[in-house]
Amino acid sequence: MNTTAPRTPSTHAALDGSWAGRTVLVTGAEGFIGSTLVDLLVARGARVRAFVHYKPYAEKGHLARYLDPTGPGAGAVEMYAGDVRDAGRVSDAVEGCDTVFHLAALIGIPYSYASPGAYVQTNVVGTENIAEAARRHGVRRLVHTSTSEVYGTARTVPIAEDHPLQPQSPYSASKIGADMTALSFHAAFGLPVTVVRPFNTYGPRQSARAVIPTILAQLHAGAEEVRLGSLTPTRDFTYVTDTAEGFLAVADCDRAVGETVNLGSGREISVGDLAAALIAASGRRARVVTDPDRLRPAASEVERLLSDNSRVREWAGWQPRVPLVEGLRRTSDWVAEHLHLFAPGRYQV
Repeated sequence: MNTTAPRTPSTHAALDGSWAGRTVLVTGAEGFIGSTLVDLLVARGARVRAFVHYKPYAEKGHLARYLDPTGPGAGAVEMYAGDVRDAGRVSDAVEGCDTVFHLAALIGIPYSYASPGAYVQTNVVGTENIAEAARRHGVRRLVHTSTSEVYGTARTVPIAEDHPLQPQSPYSASKIGADMTALSFHAAFGLPVTVVRPFNTYGPRQSARAVIPTILAQLHAGAEEVRLGSLTPTRDFTYVTDTAEGFLAVADCDRAVGETVNLGSGREISVGDLAAALIAASGRRARVVTDPDRLRPAASEVERLLSDNSRVREWAGWQPRVPLVEGLRRTSDWVAEHLHLFAPGRYQV
C-alpha cells in the first residue's frame, strides 16, 4: 500500500449542489443504478468518466447513446474500460476526479453460494483499490455503495444505520467487508468517504436477478403461473431515479463524511403482495406458485427489511418522490418494451 501522505482533497467547483464542470467517476457505470446515475450527472453538466468492465466484443448497453458520435449524448461521457480488481487501472481512472461514486460490485445472492471467493475479490479487494486510489489522488468525496442485505433479517424496525450487521449470504458478507474497508480509510487516513446503503431499488434497466423484473418478465411473456421463491419476506422498495438522486445529495453532504446513510422509502411490502400489485400493474391474469429452486437456504433468507431514512432526510434533505404504484407501472411498461432482454422461463441466478 502507498504510505505517502495524501494530497489535500480538491475543491474543483463550488459545492452549491451544482455538478456543472465537475469531473466525476462512476464505477459500475453500465449497471442498473450506475447508468441512471450517469444520466443524472450528464443532465446536470458534470464531466463523467464511466468505469465499465472490459468486454472483448461489441455490446450496446445502457450507455450506448453516449457512444454514438452523431447522437445527442456524444462526448458527454468518457468510457473507461477496466476491472476494479486491477489497482493500477483503478488509480488511472480516479486521477483528476472531484468525486468518485463506487457502484461496481459482483451482485446476486444465489450465485454467491456457488462462487463466494469471486465476491471477496471484486467487492472487498476492489473497494480497497478504489479507496487507496481516492486517497492517493486527493478526491473531494468517495461515495461507496453498500446494500440493505448487510443488515440481514431485521431485529428491530425500522432499520437504522446502527442496526447489527448479519452476513446471511456470502454476498452480504463481502459487502460488509467492503463497507468496513471504505470506512477504515476514513478512520485511518482521513479519506472523505460516505457509505450509501440503498434498500431494494427497482425500475427500468434492472436485470432478471431481481424480484420485480423476474415477475414482470413472466407476466409479459404470457405466463399463467408466476414462479417465485418465498412469498412472506418483506422489502422496502425505492424507484431508481430516487436512489440516484440520493447519491447526489449525499455526495455534497459534509455531515455524512465518515458515516453510513440509508436510502429507502420507509415502507415495506411482502413479496406475495408485491406480486399481486405487479399483476395489476401489468394488466395480466396469473396466479403465484412457489418454485423450490428459487428458495434460499433457510438460515440465509432475509425475512424483513424496512428502512429508517430519517438520517438522510435530516442531513441531506432527500426523500423518495415516486410512489410504489407509479413506479411499478413505469417498470412494467419498460419490461414489456424490452422483453427480448429477458429469459422469462429460466431462473437466472
